[in-house]
Amino acid sequence: MDESPSFPESFDDPRISSQFCRRLSASTGDLVLLGVVHDHPASVARVERVLERVDPDTLALELPHVAVALYRVYARDGSVDDPTPPRYGGEMSAAIRAAPDADPIGIDAPNWSFLRRLAGRLVADRVSPGTARRVLSSVSGATREALACRVAATLTHATSMTVVPGDRVEYDCDPDDSPERQAAHERSHVAGVQALLGSVDTDGSALSYRDETRERCMIDRLEELRSEPGDVVAVVGVDHLDRLATDLSTSDGK
Repeated sequence: MDESPSFPESFDDPRISSQFCRRLSASTGDLVLLGVVHDHPASVARVERVLERVDPDTLALELPHVAVALYRVYARDGSVDDPTPPRYGGEMSAAIRAAPDADPIGIDAPNWSFLRRLAGRLVADRVSPGTARRVLSSVSGATREALACRVAATLTHATSMTVVPGDRVEYDCDPDDSPERQAAHERSHVAGVQALLGSVDTDGSALSYRDETRERCMIDRLEELRSEPGDVVAVVGVDHLDRLATDLSTSDGK
């Protein structure tokens, strides 16, 4: 199994580069990892362009399983041939709309696997009660958001209104801007966020326990998906991309 650096370069699009796009090949099929910045025009365009070329059997999304139904509703805004992205759901609903024949699957927490792994790690590390409370508080918040998506999907199906939990992220960059402008703005945004996070020591914090466990669960789920015949495209936050690509590159993909 190896990563093909020629894959992103073959698009001749500044928004599709090795910083945000990796392809891992195995005997069962290809796994394409797409790193995204939530709601950013460059990320939405990257997802749409890659899925125009790749026809995956499975679309793995960094969403809780219970939230996928809502994003499928958002994806119905317009058609697969409509150049305008869906109004809601950013790159996730754009991915679902761009791959209508793929099976969309949520690979993110909260789920039982994540909760079991997290609890086991907290016990094994004998964390302080304060850290445990902060971890549980952050997980409770994520669970409430996931359930809000499930309720919103139900209401949207049952009524004529569209329910949108959470706020759309706005950037000083528009879908009508050139690909070069979008790519430059996204790279600058990512660099700024990474510099900020690099100045904060999160080792052993509640945030690191939660996010490291999330990544491990996403890796396990992707290994399960790629063990079956067929191609998989995964859309995940760009901050997870390196860890997922590294760990999945060292697995046998079987």
